[in-house]
Amino acid sequence: MSLIKSISGVRGTIGGKVGDALTPIDVVALTTAFGRWLLKQPGNKTVVIGRDARPSGSIISRLVSSTLQSLGMDVIDLGLSTTPTVSIAVPQEQACGGIVITASHNSAEWNALKMLNGDGELIDAVAAAEVFAGATQQDHSFVPVEQLGQHTTQEGYIAKHIAQIMALPLVDVPAIRRRKFRIAVDAVNSTGGIAVPQLLQALGVAHITALYCQPNGQFPHNPEPLPAHLTALAHTVRSGAHDLGVAVDPDVDRLVVIDENGMPWGEEYTLVAAADYVLRHTPGNTVSNLSSSQALKEITEQYDGHHASTPVGEQYVVAKMKATQAVIGGEGNGGVIYPALHYGRDALAGIALLLSHLAHTEQTASTLRATYPNYVLVKHKIQLIPDTDLATLLGTIRQQYSAYPMNTEDGVKILFEKAWIHLRQSNTEPIIRLYAEAETEEQANHLVKQLRQQISSHCVSYL
Repeated sequence: MSLIKSISGVRGTIGGKVGDALTPIDVVALTTAFGRWLLKQPGNKTVVIGRDARPSGSIISRLVSSTLQSLGMDVIDLGLSTTPTVSIAVPQEQACGGIVITASHNSAEWNALKMLNGDGELIDAVAAAEVFAGATQQDHSFVPVEQLGQHTTQEGYIAKHIAQIMALPLVDVPAIRRRKFRIAVDAVNSTGGIAVPQLLQALGVAHITALYCQPNGQFPHNPEPLPAHLTALAHTVRSGAHDLGVAVDPDVDRLVVIDENGMPWGEEYTLVAAADYVLRHTPGNTVSNLSSSQALKEITEQYDGHHASTPVGEQYVVAKMKATQAVIGGEGNGGVIYPALHYGRDALAGIALLLSHLAHTEQTASTLRATYPNYVLVKHKIQLIPDTDLATLLGTIRQQYSAYPMNTEDGVKILFEKAWIHLRQSNTEPIIRLYAEAETEEQANHLVKQLRQQISSHCVSYL
């Protein structure tokens, strides 16, 4: 399987041939190309790195660090960390960029490089294309011994990250403490096991049940925080008189909520609830990607704001948020972006905003969820036949649904009355994704069934 190169970074499995997996040679080539890109940017020549807890992380971290040092760059190594923590550290350390070693929601045999600019934000498509092209070149030169960069470790950045969250005006710590929340946490044995309990303790949560919070990289279930993978958390919440459960992915940029009855909110509603709270206090605009729930648009308009959509990818959302001066945004996979803190998906910020919201409204998780427009979003992964002509497939779909409004910025999104369906190639896995949302699960699945009939000859199976 070839490396997956996208605006979300470079992902690959560990073990295999060069170019077909994330081998040491590929890591060095990509880091070299990114380092050379950073050397052309203004500012000092320091790079912040961090990693999630998956088993290959320490090996890749050493390769990344040594390569950057060989380019004459200094490395600040946060060790086990989270993606949003590294994002915050880059500008705070006045670094020219950062690298997060994480394959996010992918399983343990995967790893990846997320590349950040000097603002601590994912690099854009133009920069990514330059890096990917540079990784194929063989004419790189490295500095002599007297110019090698320094490597320093810095512990405690998660605590700094939490302190910045605690200082946000909308994070109401006294109100949270008064509620005496009982919360269960599933951190999938990655760095959320360090960060989430620390945050909850700082916020004054009365009782924390830590489930899979040992940062050893031994994922106890599929690490993508979907309801089907969170059955142990749901059972723990249900049987232990908890107010809610929270789950994060391995690099802690996605947040999913389980209500006090052990029922999942649906990852779409993490952003909806956080936006509702922020908009109540700071009315303004919002942004989400094309695969996110239409509930956010409806909530935004209730506060007289404007909602905008973008192609899937954090960079696209951030760019549109800046352009529209959005007060909150993100992606419907549980990724909350709160620019008062930083421009990046941040599960820790999402938790603090959500608990403040629950504390202010004095509602339970289930009753708060019931106040929002109720849509059902179904998600399918589609395995393609090798060498599938995706452009032809999407063209066929556009023709079949030409009578309906549609958006073609990212695959094809077809709009119906109070419903939509979106087909696009994944940025992070060798699949295409098929999402549909409607007012009932039956309606959403009916839309999927219709589209499946159009594309079945091009696909191997639905996952």
